[in-house]
Amino acid sequence: MKLSKRITHLTPGGSDGWDVFYRARAMKSAGQPVIELTIGEHDIPTHPSILDAMHASATGGHTGYAAVPGTQALRQAVANRIQSRTGVPTTPANILITPGGQAALFAAHTAVCDEGDVALYIDPFYATYPGTIRGIGATPQAIPAYPDHGFQPRAVDIAKHAKGAKSLLINTPNNPTGAVYSRATLQEIADTCVEHDLWLISDEVYDTQLWEGDHISPRALPDMAERTLVVGSMSKSHAMTGSRIGWICAPSDIIEHLINLATHTTYGVAGYIQDGAEFALGEGVALEDEVSAPFARRRLITESLLAKQNIVKGSPIQGAMYAMLDIRATGLTGEGFANDLLNTHSIATMPGESFGIAAAGHIRVAMTIDDDTYTSALKTLLDFAALKAA
Repeated sequence: MKLSKRITHLTPGGSDGWDVFYRARAMKSAGQPVIELTIGEHDIPTHPSILDAMHASATGGHTGYAAVPGTQALRQAVANRIQSRTGVPTTPANILITPGGQAALFAAHTAVCDEGDVALYIDPFYATYPGTIRGIGATPQAIPAYPDHGFQPRAVDIAKHAKGAKSLLINTPNNPTGAVYSRATLQEIADTCVEHDLWLISDEVYDTQLWEGDHISPRALPDMAERTLVVGSMSKSHAMTGSRIGWICAPSDIIEHLINLATHTTYGVAGYIQDGAEFALGEGVALEDEVSAPFARRRLITESLLAKQNIVKGSPIQGAMYAMLDIRATGLTGEGFANDLLNTHSIATMPGESFGIAAAGHIRVAMTIDDDTYTSALKTLLDFAALKAA
């Protein structure tokens, strides 16, 4: 008996660049101190007021089956949030609540791609993108966004692969690069989608972590509302990673089909978690700013330290909680640098190669530890790079 090709081919064989992360975790499990600058996990917990709201909801009885599309109150809160930020009319009929942004990505691709369709995505990419596309039976095709262009994707590169493709997945503010796509970039992407009749899936889970420029949802651009599915989440904006609560915003007819999909897969999200999310959104930007403030500080720390040396180059940290650092002057690959740094200083980073080929020769640093430890670790990293380049 054999398992399905769909499940066994979610990820290709061989190293995907995540070996450094797994090795760092094994070292920690063995009792060795390791400074982790790897994954996008906040160093602060979910705010106590949100947990209190969840607790009150759970003890109040909201522990049974919740409405599969999401509670009406939460769908309304998400719709209000999106409309106020983008200016695009949005109602609960445009919203499906999902078990986190990852489930939303899977559902969005299920909605627009058939078996064998080509689904485009931008490289560098969030780790699960190609596997998500394979998981729904489509064929992933990476479109490189190069460091020389600030990791902004170019229409000319998308157009090379757009003929016959079904969808395009973008992410701004971007993980792993920290790039925020400009209005010009997004308009080029929109024009390309219209020209080649592509669905656009826009991953906007970092929309509250914006340090430079403006966050523009492509759904707000002319002729794009009817062909755009927006993925959102409470994970990054409210430090609710473990709560697994996100959403899709899309035309109402697509949402109706996605509700049918949810009925046959996730069967909704726990009601008390939804009530906690509704409370959190009701706190407005003040709570979001409190959650994002540590990363704004560490961005300034990063830029200050980078300015004091000339070996490691930093891509503009325009958004999100990461710094993408160019270490090619050391003569090492991103994977080689990350492994050596872990071996010699017990500091774990992510090789750029973990996120595709366009960030080869880079490492991604997650700004997710306290300011003092982060400053010390980054100084050590830069000194290590200078030694390697000597």
